[in-house]
Amino acid sequence: MIVRMWEARAEPYGVADLITWVCDTALPEFEHDPLHLSSEVFSSTDHRVVVISKWRSSPRPLPEPPVMLLARPPHSWDFTQVDR
Repeated sequence: MIVRMWEARAEPYGVADLITWVCDTALPEFEHDPLHLSSEVFSSTDHRVVVISKWRSSPRPLPEPPVMLLARPPHSWDFTQVDR
């Protein structure tokens, strides 16, 4: 399993709209993908939106969000579980 963490810092006025975009536009593209297991969306008090998505393999990138909602471009990282 691969876990992808996607993070974007929104403009202060754009947090709610960025969350709406993630939930209504970006994530529905994954729902039909057989490699996608689940996704969760989080927000912070400093205007960040984070998506944690779990994949069987080959995670798909989120589409580019509307630039006017962003304070800086999004970043993403992939993680694999550590056996302990």
